[in-house]
Amino acid sequence: MRDGKIMVATAVVTLALHGNSTLKGKRSVLNRIKTRVRNEFNVSIAEVGDNDRLQTAVLGLAAVSGDRVYLEGMMQKVVNFIGSISQAEIAGVQVSIEVKGGEHAFL
Repeated sequence: MRDGKIMVATAVVTLALHGNSTLKGKRSVLNRIKTRVRNEFNVSIAEVGDNDRLQTAVLGLAAVSGDRVYLEGMMQKVVNFIGSISQAEIAGVQVSIEVKGGEHAFL
């Protein structure tokens, strides 16, 4: 990272919440997943879509590092971890890693 560049990894994970019939049930499952992911990994995680659907949820994740290989591995581990939580089935995953910086930018 000597050149001042950083890598930003983002992931969008779509979950199927089979058998869920209430907003309270959905929130309970999502809060459990978000808490466990935050405790296990150094990533940001939030619900970013399908807020009004009871059996579907979309989570957004983000992480920053100077090492692309590290980010790729970490995102894969996070997705696998989410998939191992029995209350939710992964219906789709989209991962992106972008290079940022390098130039001297000021606010």
